[in-house]
Parts: sequence; structure tokens; C-alpha cells
Amino acid sequence: MPPRKKETVMSEFERKRLENIAYNNAILSGISTTAEKIIPKPAPSKPKRASTPRVKREPVKKEAARPTRQSSRLAGLEADSAVLKRKLDVEAEEEAAKAKAKKMRVSGDLNLGDITVEGRKWESSADGLALLKGLGVRGAQPGVRTFTEKDVKHTKDKGLKDLRLRMSELKLYEKWAVNDIKIVPQRIYSMCFHPTEEKPIIFAGDKEGAMGVFDASQPTPKIEDDDEDDAEYPDPIISAFKTHSRTISSFHFSPTDANAIYSASYDSSIRKLDLDKGISTEIFAPSSSSEDLPISAIDIPTTDPNMIIFSTLHGSLGRQDQRTKSSSAEIWGLIDHKIGGFSLHPRHPYLVATASLDRTLKIWDLRKITGKGDLRHPALLGEHESRLSVSHASWSSSGHIATSSYDDRIKIYSFPSAGEWKAGHDIPAKEMQPTVEIPHNNQTGRWVTILKPQWQRNPQDGWQKFVIGNMNRFVDVYAEDGEQLAQLGGDGITAVPAVAHFHPTKDWVAGGTASGKLCLWM
Repeated sequence: MPPRKKETVMSEFERKRLENIAYNNAILSGISTTAEKIIPKPAPSKPKRASTPRVKREPVKKEAARPTRQSSRLAGLEADSAVLKRKLDVEAEEEAAKAKAKKMRVSGDLNLGDITVEGRKWESSADGLALLKGLGVRGAQPGVRTFTEKDVKHTKDKGLKDLRLRMSELKLYEKWAVNDIKIVPQRIYSMCFHPTEEKPIIFAGDKEGAMGVFDASQPTPKIEDDDEDDAEYPDPIISAFKTHSRTISSFHFSPTDANAIYSASYDSSIRKLDLDKGISTEIFAPSSSSEDLPISAIDIPTTDPNMIIFSTLHGSLGRQDQRTKSSSAEIWGLIDHKIGGFSLHPRHPYLVATASLDRTLKIWDLRKITGKGDLRHPALLGEHESRLSVSHASWSSSGHIATSSYDDRIKIYSFPSAGEWKAGHDIPAKEMQPTVEIPHNNQTGRWVTILKPQWQRNPQDGWQKFVIGNMNRFVDVYAEDGEQLAQLGGDGITAVPAVAHFHPTKDWVAGGTASGKLCLWM
């Protein structure tokens, strides 16, 4: 018989160890069961989309950016070296020369086909001229009227009431909205009507020397699209030409030739544009191109169309005969301050009224020139001083002078017997006082052109009246006795029509804004 195996006796230590293992396994099993009840099972993973092959794109070739400046250190120039200083001086001189050349006036004759202003708002050629051949609160309150229908209704004088009704009936041009009639690229400084009565043709000059022309009689384009709301409405035909290199300050038509319009500019020149030939000829400019003589206004005597009278921002008055050399003007130094505007008496053009930064209105007589050499000047007949600078002085054919000034007044002076004055007549101080003072907000600020009154030269109805811009985005119409006749406005006027102008004979009024837009009432 095989021998029996001895039974293995478990030690106390081994027994205790196995009990601990069993106890720990029981604890772990309980934890796992509890975790399954608390922690949610993870959602099944979504199947991966089949990857699409990437399209190989051609790399974009980028030009290396040009450096905005060159490093003097990398160029091997020391900070305080004479070479570097000379380099900076040369660059500064070049920039100054470019800026000066941009504002230099252009001499000689200019062909309109060569000086057209670029842009979609203006015709790219002179074709647009074809139809012309042969023809009181400080601060603005936009939209707030200072003259209403109630004022017209309560007018007692029948003649005045009829005139007010007629002038108030002038309507804003409707063929195109004001925002669509951008007659020049920049801020308007000067305007005038062509003297023809057949149709309204408006000229405007802007801050940078561009002259725009708009024929308001042009037909409205036909929209072929059935849905007019979605149709693109064509812009009006507007011609614009760069006749000057700086601000065009004044326009004037020849008294004898309706095809000749004169323009004056801060570039020290006066030019004559022949509308038939399309040629702009220099009439006046200083003999030296470096001489700066900014011209603020021009006027032409009705008795002598060959003569041009002009004022300057240097306080001088000039007289140029077109039959002589363009630099042969006789210039008189009148005052030490800027002459902002002047005008000739329409019936007695030897009488000159000037408005100046020295706060005065002065009346001069060209029949009597006194003094010698540089001290020669026309005889001063009288003057009136305002509290602040006077912007413009405008003669009417009946002998009234209207001025605008920064003391927020429009002043009207009356000289009905001016034609009887002898050469050098001394106007008594009492007669130099204004007969009417009208409260009017003239605080234009930096971005609005200075407000200036402009008379209707030859009114068909015999009523002497003038227009002036209103800071509340209107144009005011006044009679010679100071009575307001109308306040012209309308929908779509989003800026001050600061430059206001009357047609010489018809009751047509134009207003120009700082954005180069035209407002027209007819």
C-alpha cells in the first residue's frame, strides 16, 4: 500500500490573509455595483465620416510688402550723422515741393477736354456743354423754420402778401433728388445761373478748383424695368472741369456775351471760359508764378465789359483791362485785412462796396484815384463799422447794399441818390447807418461756406429781393425793406445750402452745400 499523504495544516497567518483578500474583493464588488447605478453609460460612438480627399489649391503668390520706411541703422547710417540729416532734409523738401505743385495755378489756355474731372457723377468729356451753345438763434436747428405759412397769412399789405405767396410757391426740383445732383466733388464756394431764360443752367465752383455745370431742363430718363422700385435710376448729366488749382471763389457772366463766363480763384488767377469753343483763357495772373494773390470776388462794369474789378484776401482791389497783358492789372492796397467780398453798383459801376475782416463796410469811388505810387487808391466815400467781421457787401440796382456779418445780422443800407454823387462825395455818417437790421444766424463754423447775400440783378416783377443761406438748411428770401418773403426748403436736404444765388431775371433760386450737392427751386 502506498503511504498516505499528510494533511496540510493551514497556519493562522495564512487563514487571516485569505480572509482579508475575500473581504477586500467583496468591498470592490460593492463599489462597482454602486458606480453602475450612478454613472450613466457612455453613448455609443458615431461612425466616422469617410474622409474626402483634399483639393490641392495653387498657392497664392503674395508680393512682398514694401517697407513703410527704411532703417537707417541697417543702412549703416548713424543717428546723428550728417548724411542722415541731409537725407531727411531732401525728403522733406520733396514732400513740400509736391504739396506746392498741387496748388500751383496752371497758366495759358485750357481745353475742357483735357481737364475733365474723373468720377461716375460727371461726364468724361465736354459733351455735357453741348446744350449750352448759342444760349437769430445761436447754433443751427436743422429743419426748424423761422418763417412759416402763418407769417404769410397774417400779412396785411396786399402787394407784399401776393409776393410772399408767389415766392413761397417755389418748389424743390423733382426730376432728381438733391443727393443725386452732386455738381462738384468738394465743398461749393461759388455759384451762378446762366443768364438765359429758356432753361435753368447752373454753374458751381468747389474748394479744389473744379467747376461743375448742370442743365436742369434735361429730360428724366425712362425706366424700362417693370418693377420701378428695383430699377436703377440713372444719374443726371453733369459736366465738371478742373479749371483752377485752388478754391473757385466767384463767377460772373459777361454783360454782352452769354457764352463767356469768368471765374476767380485763390490760385491768384481769373479765367474766361468760352462755352462755344470749350477753351478756358487766363485773363489775369501775377507775373511771377510764385506770387500768391488769392482772389476773393470779381465783378464787371455794365458800362465797360472789357474791364474786370477784383478783390483779394490781402485787402487789395484790382482793375484788369482784358485788352492788355494778363499781368498788367492796376492794384490798390485798400486795407490791411482780408476783403471777403465786394460788388459794383449795377447802374453806377464806379461805386464799389467792400466787406472786410476789419469789421467795416466801405464805399469807394473809382472815378477819383488819389495818392502816388503804392499809395494810390480810389477815394473813400464812407464807412460803417459792425461789431464783428463783415462777410460780403452786395449792391442792388435800386441802390441798396445788403451785408452779412458775424454779429448775426443782415444789414441793409439805402443810397437811392447814389447816382447824383459827384466824384469823391463825402457820405455823412448818419447816411452810412443801416436802415434795417435783420437777426440771422451767420455762425457757419469750419465746415460750411460763409453765408453771403445775393440780389436778383434785374427782377421781372420789379421787386428788389435777395437770397441768403440759412443754417437750419433753408434758403431765405428778403425784400429790400427787410421783409422776409419766403423760406425755401424741401425733403432730402441733408446739409446747409450755404451758397445761395438768384437767377438775374427769373424766380429761380440755387443753393450749394458743403458736400457738392445742388438744391434748386423753381
